[in-house]
Amino acid sequence: MSTPVPAPRRRPSPRRPEWAGRNYVLLTAAAIVTNLGTHGALIAAAFAVLEAGGDGGDVGLVAAARTLPLVLFLLIGGAVADRLPRHRVMVAANALNCVSQAVFAVLVLAGDPQLWQMMLLTALCGTGQAFFSPAAEGMLMSSVSGEQASRAFALFRMAMNGAGIGGAALGGAMIAAFGPGWVLAIDAAAFAVAGGLRAFLDVGHIREREPGGGLLADLREGWQEFSGRPWLWAIVAQFSVVVAVVGAAESVYGPLVAQEELGGARPWGLALAAFGVGTVGGALLAMRWKPRRLLLVGTVCVFPLALPSAALAVPLPVGGLIAAMFVCGVSLEIFGVAWMTALHQEIPEEKLSRVSAYDWFGSTAMLPLPTALAGPAESVFGRSQALWGCAALVVLVTALVLLVPDVRQLRRRTKEVTAQAAVPVASSDAEGPAGRLG
Repeated sequence: MSTPVPAPRRRPSPRRPEWAGRNYVLLTAAAIVTNLGTHGALIAAAFAVLEAGGDGGDVGLVAAARTLPLVLFLLIGGAVADRLPRHRVMVAANALNCVSQAVFAVLVLAGDPQLWQMMLLTALCGTGQAFFSPAAEGMLMSSVSGEQASRAFALFRMAMNGAGIGGAALGGAMIAAFGPGWVLAIDAAAFAVAGGLRAFLDVGHIREREPGGGLLADLREGWQEFSGRPWLWAIVAQFSVVVAVVGAAESVYGPLVAQEELGGARPWGLALAAFGVGTVGGALLAMRWKPRRLLLVGTVCVFPLALPSAALAVPLPVGGLIAAMFVCGVSLEIFGVAWMTALHQEIPEEKLSRVSAYDWFGSTAMLPLPTALAGPAESVFGRSQALWGCAALVVLVTALVLLVPDVRQLRRRTKEVTAQAAVPVASSDAEGPAGRLG
């Protein structure tokens, strides 16, 4: 009697983590593709203007043409994304960006783009971004669940930042080798690929929206959700100042200090690269570190964002500036993951895109003003004093936010906290921000 030979055991195939579902993988892959293209295209657009005979003012006009519709349409984009299937809004926005960048590339390759044409096409790109960003943030947050949400957000942000660093480096090299037109064409192709990936997103887990009272009613409901949470509007108000002054310091004063005090563009490029590396390091740290008091830790991590302005005000040697930018990148990423986790656990899914739109709007609306005032401020106060003022504003508004009780007390949800929250509470505050504090 023969003994049956046991079948060889198959080695288990590697499986994705539980939190990395199909939608999450598609969203991450699409974000990598678009960031590789977009960061190179932003550089290419500036060089396209210069090669067409424009000057620094024309470059500023094209940049402003992108920012203005982004600010104007963000709130509408958030309301639309909560009313329609989010993946369709994302795909439509990618299609608009693909077409606008493709036409921009053709004009540049043909050799005679007009300033108004470049401004119009860039404005269309900003419009697409205004509709895309709230939908994308809402879609990402609805694609993860459970206690590993912060790890998922950290990995997503790390992938985006890494792609952005690579896209800027690759775009700069390609502009030098082939010219800006081909980089714009690659960006158009990247939007087409990313839109194709996002078309396969599964929205079956998202319940259908009930018919509402129209766009204005949706905007009003989003505002009520936003304004009714002190931690939410306080931090958005904080970042309206932080983003504006840090943006002015790094986009206006940084290149000037590097040129006059540090030896040229190369040291500034190294400092910006250090910031990018810091964001990747911060994401790696955030994947392992799960502080209970999300917003308290995140807000404390905003204080180091004053370091680059202070380093430029001294100015520190190149090594000191690189260290300051690296620490700034790490800190900003820890805040970013904590912020996304707080939004994910506190905001109802059907209102995520509208709340994200108010967040984006508050964080970007003031950005053009300090950038425009940076030159006059330098003339009146001096560059060093203006930079110290930027650093002081970051510290001041961050300290003020820590006075908000909800910012200090909001806690990360755990299984234990979730189980306790399931017990009925008589108070009407149970459904508001205070009812969700640990």
